[in-house]
Amino acid sequence: MLYITSNIFIHLLPNRISYEIKKTESSMSFNIENYFSYQLKNLIFHYKGNVDSNTISRVLDLFDEKMAVANNSSRLRKRAYNVLVESLQNLYHHVDKVPDDFNEQADRFGVLWIIKTDTGYQIVTGNFIYTDNIEKLEKRIQKINSLSREGIRDLYKFILSHQGLSAKGGGGLGLVDIARKTGNKLNYSFVKYNDEYSFFYLNILINEEQKD
Repeated sequence: MLYITSNIFIHLLPNRISYEIKKTESSMSFNIENYFSYQLKNLIFHYKGNVDSNTISRVLDLFDEKMAVANNSSRLRKRAYNVLVESLQNLYHHVDKVPDDFNEQADRFGVLWIIKTDTGYQIVTGNFIYTDNIEKLEKRIQKINSLSREGIRDLYKFILSHQGLSAKGGGGLGLVDIARKTGNKLNYSFVKYNDEYSFFYLNILINEEQKD
């Protein structure tokens, strides 16, 4: 399936979503909003800007308010809230420095979309990443996606017991915990910004019927 936005072709592939810039464009025309422009009708929350502890608290409060009046089971509300907490913490700890020519002033720039689906919710986060760090991150995600639910639980316990926190926090636990809580594969993409930077999107599905 192929979706076409104003300047990006989006190819939906298993787990990884690959992107091609339609024209040979400079980083000045880079537009993160194109990622989910075709799903805006189902969008219930969107944030773009600096990601800090105050932002995380405000987002969680707003989401909690929305969920309180939504027609969802308590099980889905709890799962969605817990996954959102982990997603925001992961975003906070693992964003890289913003490129010098990027027009948003933020120490930790990130984006967040929360989208209602027929079976639950879709949480999408995005942040800059040094291109040199892509291979390591992609291998980590592919490893998680290759595991069974039991394998993910075992990996989670191993990291929790044997690995300390990294300089950025979490010791790699965040992505594993998201996969553990959702029971779904981690969909992701890297969009090239310039030779030094790319933009990393993480797409998380939370289903009503997912077993705990």
